[in-house]
Amino acid sequence: MTAAPTTTLESRVRERREALGLRASDVARQVGISRQALHRIEGGASMPGTLLAFTLARALNCRVDDLFTLNPTPGSDLLEAHSDGDLPTGTRVVLCELNGRLRAVDLRGPGGSGAGQGRFHVPADGTIQGSGPAGRVTVRPLRPAPDALTLARQTAVLVGCDPALDLLVTHAARQPGGARVILHARSSLTALRSVARGEAHAAGIHLWDAQSGTSNLPFTQAELGAAQLFTLWTWEQGLLLAPGNPLNLRGPADLTRAGVRLVTRESGAGSRLLLNDWLRRAGLPDPDGWQAGAPTAHSPLEAAALVASGHADAAPGPRSAAQAAGLDFMPLQQERFDLAVPDEHAGHPGILALLAAARSDAFRADLSAMGGYDPAQSGEVWQRSQPGPAPTDPPDPLKGPHSPNDEAHA
Repeated sequence: MTAAPTTTLESRVRERREALGLRASDVARQVGISRQALHRIEGGASMPGTLLAFTLARALNCRVDDLFTLNPTPGSDLLEAHSDGDLPTGTRVVLCELNGRLRAVDLRGPGGSGAGQGRFHVPADGTIQGSGPAGRVTVRPLRPAPDALTLARQTAVLVGCDPALDLLVTHAARQPGGARVILHARSSLTALRSVARGEAHAAGIHLWDAQSGTSNLPFTQAELGAAQLFTLWTWEQGLLLAPGNPLNLRGPADLTRAGVRLVTRESGAGSRLLLNDWLRRAGLPDPDGWQAGAPTAHSPLEAAALVASGHADAAPGPRSAAQAAGLDFMPLQQERFDLAVPDEHAGHPGILALLAAARSDAFRADLSAMGGYDPAQSGEVWQRSQPGPAPTDPPDPLKGPHSPNDEAHA
């Protein structure tokens, strides 16, 4: 990962592997190298010897020339990087290193939209000068290229949906060492899959698995395989209700009453999984089908805002969102919120800064003051994830009793 020289040897191993639908771990095992070594080759940070290059080509059913090409670069003051989508010329970006690959992270609003360039509180590292196939982009750095690359190696990308992650990132910036963390809002399952695709270093998640009666571990095993789960906090989840609860809602079953307007969360959001479980246990056999016509919010604060503005009577979400919007809150479940980190990123400076901040007295006191959070074990290792099957759909409620408050803790 360097400033662009006159020519560069470009690796197309990752594009070929993904086109064949192969996992990095499987290809690495087949050719006799570690997954981390394969990621470095895919990112261009390491080039294989002749024997390994031919072995990779055989494993990917192609020629060596299909995997590696020598390309001219657009200029010595530019950097070559990869992005998750099309970025127009002039887009402000932050640079980070992920799996040996320099990545340009979009600083515009959610989904690349919004007025202007958005996210004014995050200084950009550069601007997009051009783009090519397979997400390749050219970036003009706003500081000397060596300095930009040094900072990129210190930068971690965190994805998740809880607004309290903003607070954690702010505290992490106060840690010594100069590491940086960039936060992107994503619902929990989407966040995990972003990490699995190599788009982020870690995910903040809350994913309740009704089948096993625990949070986060089954989903992390299915999506990430070998990873660590760190406790960030537990929080109160329940129903966000209009001030004064004018409809006198007493539980999830009341959401099905005629005239009650529900705002739900998108599929894969942790609050949606909880809501489905609550409704199923209240006697609704197909909660997803029942919610098909309901408006969807894409964050806890958006759900709270819709209730506060009178566009809905109730929504699933945490107490913190209800308090922020001046709503009533019906507590239904204590739930874990954890940090999922693949093994290869556990020693990243940005991740270490996040965990140090999470363990600090200052952060724990700050989060506790927000209400609805318990950060007593914040930053501590909770579980180790190994590859496992994907969680099944929540079970038939007739299989046995289970209280929504039966959260599994270690």
